[in-house]
Amino acid sequence: MLRAFESEGLEYVLIGATAMGFHGVVRATEDIDLVAKAMIEIIERLRRALRAAYDDDANIDEIRTSDLLGDNPAVRYYPPSGGIFFDVMTLLGEVAGFETIEAEVREVEGIRVRVATPAALYRLKKDTVRELDRRDAAVLRERFNLGDTQHARPGVSFHRREERGAGPCASWICV
Repeated sequence: MLRAFESEGLEYVLIGATAMGFHGVVRATEDIDLVAKAMIEIIERLRRALRAAYDDDANIDEIRTSDLLGDNPAVRYYPPSGGIFFDVMTLLGEVAGFETIEAEVREVEGIRVRVATPAALYRLKKDTVRELDRRDAAVLRERFNLGDTQHARPGVSFHRREERGAGPCASWICV
């Protein structure tokens, strides 16, 4: 999938547990979280990349531009192969987006992957409502010697959006 993202020129930042793994902090996860650039062309690149990896999934066509550029800019895509799913967002909370998440490029098997830095992951996770995120933040803080200077903007906290239900979605769920 990451090869398809690169091939299509998808502009994204990998966040969450998968991004932590790129920094040597490994824990089990059920999804791959990424924040894509909020542009119509980028959403089409996302659909093309998904089609390249899962060409027999007609549900990809149900991902609408408005799903990622609207009021609740996120989709959850379940590949037909099952297993791990993708949470794709264009905005986290009120201030974190592609342009504002500090990232670095890592290369894996010749594939360039844009990954949130440990400090960015810490800021995204440390004040959330999920206990798992707070534990991740504690591990990141200790492993990378991050201190209280790694705060999000005052008064802003980041949290995962809860599922709204399947609604008109088929194999993916709007989140």
